[in-house]
Amino acid sequence: MHDWFAFEGSPSPLGVTWVEDEAAYNFALYSRHATAVALMLYSEIDLSMPTYEHRLDPLANKSGRIWHCRLPKRAIPDARYYGYQVAGPKAPEEGHRFDPRKVLLDPYARCVCFPTRFSRAVASQPCSNAGRAALGLIASEPRGGWTGDEFPVHTSDLVICELHVRGFTRRANSGVTPANRGTFLGVVEKIPYLKELGVTAVELMPIMQQDPQEGSYWGYMPLNFFSPHHEYASAGKPFDALKEFRMMVRALHAAGIEVLLDVVYNHTAEGNEGGPAYSYRAIDNTTYYLLEPDRRRYRNDSGTGNTLNCGNPCVRKMILDSMRFWREEMHVDGFRFDLASIFTRSEDGSIDLADPPVIAEIGASPELENLRLIAEAWDPATYQLGRSFPGISWLQWNGQFRDDVRAFVRGDAGMVPKLMSRLYGSCDLFPDDLENAYRPYQSVNFVTCHDGFCLNDLVSYDRKHNEANGHGNADGTDCNLSWNCGWEGDGDAPPSVLALRKQQVKNFCTLLFLSNGTPMFCAGDEFMNTQRGNNNPYNQDNAITWLNWDLLERNQDVFRFFKQMIAFRKAHPSLSRSRFWRDDVRWYGATGKPDLSPDSRCLAFFLAGAALKDADIYVMINGASMPLTFVLQQGRPIEWSRVIDTGLPPPEDFCDPGREVNQNSSEYVLNPRSVVVLLRK
Repeated sequence: MHDWFAFEGSPSPLGVTWVEDEAAYNFALYSRHATAVALMLYSEIDLSMPTYEHRLDPLANKSGRIWHCRLPKRAIPDARYYGYQVAGPKAPEEGHRFDPRKVLLDPYARCVCFPTRFSRAVASQPCSNAGRAALGLIASEPRGGWTGDEFPVHTSDLVICELHVRGFTRRANSGVTPANRGTFLGVVEKIPYLKELGVTAVELMPIMQQDPQEGSYWGYMPLNFFSPHHEYASAGKPFDALKEFRMMVRALHAAGIEVLLDVVYNHTAEGNEGGPAYSYRAIDNTTYYLLEPDRRRYRNDSGTGNTLNCGNPCVRKMILDSMRFWREEMHVDGFRFDLASIFTRSEDGSIDLADPPVIAEIGASPELENLRLIAEAWDPATYQLGRSFPGISWLQWNGQFRDDVRAFVRGDAGMVPKLMSRLYGSCDLFPDDLENAYRPYQSVNFVTCHDGFCLNDLVSYDRKHNEANGHGNADGTDCNLSWNCGWEGDGDAPPSVLALRKQQVKNFCTLLFLSNGTPMFCAGDEFMNTQRGNNNPYNQDNAITWLNWDLLERNQDVFRFFKQMIAFRKAHPSLSRSRFWRDDVRWYGATGKPDLSPDSRCLAFFLAGAALKDADIYVMINGASMPLTFVLQQGRPIEWSRVIDTGLPPPEDFCDPGREVNQNSSEYVLNPRSVVVLLRK
């Protein structure tokens, strides 16, 4: 038998693949409009001059739109890194941006190497970038190595903590080994802390390979969708990042913690028409990006310079292949999709809500079954929260929960009806009627996330303070729904202000974990970490964004409250149900029926727990600036005991199990801006 793949290469899979039986590497690259492709191979010694150059013959090395070749390892013994040079039509008016002088990164590279002379500036100019280009790593490491690893699965006890791998442990006061600070292994060292807090899932802000010269600390400017960011490895090397990411996942799984990735499949680090040509735009620009009608400019539906063409089959395949890689080879448990509404855009940029191909193909892929899928169901041009988003079984970040709970706790008028909806599970957004059959846990409830004020700053600043970002304080939202409790900023605030801020933080915490749905909070909120009023620190790789672990000791009372609130939620599954509360809930005001008038700032509810063999819960909420007397509307006073009163000083604010305070009166005076939770004995 004559194996033509052995001589010509195979068009599948894309990227570079080690072929064990032949001791050879297979290379495959998609480019619909390329007229010539050259594979450039480099040694460890010199990343500016290729040791081997293989020009692909389209008659032998091209199948359909895929260019491919297979090279025996013995023929390229020193090859360690690779890139491509791609030629094509010189027709910018048609959207083509080929530049055969550029050395280009394979979109499917599993690890990315940056030479010491790597340059974003040179990649942005019409010239050669030899010796300054990002390259893919050639590796023959066998896949797998996951024996004994099990995927944890959480339901009613799901508690998501959003964290930034670098910022989580970068400070010296994190207590992490110096070499591991700000890395995947730093997260490993903090697993006992996450377990103590009660976290059951971590949502990692983008960890895919970024452009180290782009200046985006958050990571939302991806360079490659198949490799972990090299700077999150303890040694800062690409292959170490791959290994250490796996070590982190294994350790988190062993602790029963799910690993969710915040993924950015809507744009890349190449930016707008003035940006660098690293990969996609010079391999096949019209395939990878949405273009304006003049074909010279990029559509900017992502708000970051370009928008991936998710309506194109090649781009859809890349997204799904990336997801399969992170699931099968890296063992992640799910994804949170940044600006997921981009998935609903067709090749002409129009919105297709009927059956967007990306979402349909994710749902139809057997390899992606049982993944936790979470959408940020909006982009700068469209807001698809709830039933408007076509991923009907996906979870969604509930931005309406954030806004309504913030407004209520701040003391805004007319918020009681909206608070009821958010506590109930947002059935207005996720209806469980016969046609839709949504579940309340699809609402990912949050008060804060990486984007906007952190929890301490939400109660400490009336306005943003983003001067450090370099945009004249014009970046970041002005609609924070925050209140500084009477004193702007953290410095020299009076003790009464500081006490009120802690009380408001506890109110937010209590309402979040009492609500039906999936709770999420931002790492550091549990001990009132501050970002100094910066609500958009996307480019601040410094003390502004690195968690200050000294505050954990200073605010131990807040940490204790968070920890006990999470434990309380887990102990009472009637709060977090797969269905809405329906007949098990009764809504009240301070003394009778709920007051839904614009001036009302109080609410109470009774939640029966018998259906889940749980205790009954009675909650009273006073959002007003004055004390308010509530009258119990269910049962006799002696049947109830107090667990939580955010208006009391610690440790009375949260009673330890078995130390709940018995009630002896049907009346309860709530302090201003406080929440009380009772349990029926």
